[in-house]
Formats: sequence, structure tokens, C-alpha cells
Amino acid sequence: MAFLTDRKRVDGLGSAREGTRHFWSMTVTSVALLILVPMFLFCVGPLWGEPHEDVIAGLSRPFTAIITALMLGVGFHHFRLGVQTLIEDYVRGVARKIWIVVMTLVSYGLAASGLVALAQIAL
Repeated sequence: MAFLTDRKRVDGLGSAREGTRHFWSMTVTSVALLILVPMFLFCVGPLWGEPHEDVIAGLSRPFTAIITALMLGVGFHHFRLGVQTLIEDYVRGVARKIWIVVMTLVSYGLAASGLVALAQIAL
């Protein structure tokens, strides 16, 4: 160990050049969610416990549909970024890459299914 140079000790442990973009994506989605969550709760909250027809009518309104769509898109993107950080911190080897791909597919799949369901309700 004493004969290793400083470069040899850190070889392969350098920057992946993704940290800044990931940090800013998390920051931007966090700020967007700070704005979207209260708006979403204000629009969709009153629909809680209402009859089916009232919920369909409420989600068919353009403003409510847009806020719900933005909430689904931004929320699941933020979820994907957070889960990716969690996996990178705690999973090693090939399993890390597999879990990142699986969770990316799950998060975007859930967002897509939510948007399709919203489109069917709103249109």
C-alpha cells in the first residue's frame, strides 16, 4: 500500500460527471413539487369521498386535469431520482444497474398509466 501513488489510489473512483445534473434535477423537481402539491390538494382534495360522477366531473375540468398531470409527471420523475440515489448508495455491482433500470421502468410506467387514466377521465 505504501508504494501506490495518489493517482493509483483513486483510479476509478473519480467523478462520473453526473452529480451536478442529478442535484439540479432533484432541486428543480423539489421546488416544482412545493408549488404543485398544495395546488393539487386544493383541486383534488374536495373530491375525496364524493360520488363517482362528481369525481369524474371534477377531474374533467381543464385546470384540475393539468395540475394532476403535472403532479404525476414531476412527482414520479422526482421519485425516480430519489430511488436512483438510494440504490447508488446501498447496492453494489451488477445489481445496482439492474435495480436502477427496473425502478426507472417502474416509475415511468406508473406515471404513464396515471396519465392514460387521467386522459380517459378528462377526455
